[in-house]
Amino acid sequence: MRRIFLAFSAVAMLGFVSCKENAANKINTENVAVAAERDAAAKQVPVMTFDKQVHDFGTIEQGAPQETLFTFTNTGDAPLIITDAKSSCGCTIPTWTKEPIAPGGKGELLVKFNGSGQNQVTKTITVTANTEKGQEQLRIQAFVNPKGGGPQAGPVSQ
Repeated sequence: MRRIFLAFSAVAMLGFVSCKENAANKINTENVAVAAERDAAAKQVPVMTFDKQVHDFGTIEQGAPQETLFTFTNTGDAPLIITDAKSSCGCTIPTWTKEPIAPGGKGELLVKFNGSGQNQVTKTITVTANTEKGQEQLRIQAFVNPKGGGPQAGPVSQ
């Protein structure tokens, strides 16, 4: 048992002695500079600043197509790239600027709504981009009058 203990102690001492090199001497200053540049670039992100977050079409007739234009500016410090824009329903179609938008540049998101539904209608458009949040939310809303001039009175047949 004593021999095992002495052998283990000798191996441990050998391990401690062999690690005498100074770790500070192994640092490559070029790698530190490259890492600092990479970290600074990673902090640069685009920011979408919209002219409006919500558009109200007011009162419209059912089935009457509507459209609105959301404009935005890249107020960040990196190029803005929109990868997708989806609506909460198929009755609303967004189209957007496909090219990267440089810092200070402007872009557009056109939203077409087919006028479906009745009464108060609200739809959400989710814009996916390389911003810090990753997604931006816009809304459209309208009060949709049914075709024929208003709600019908009378019993409901079943």
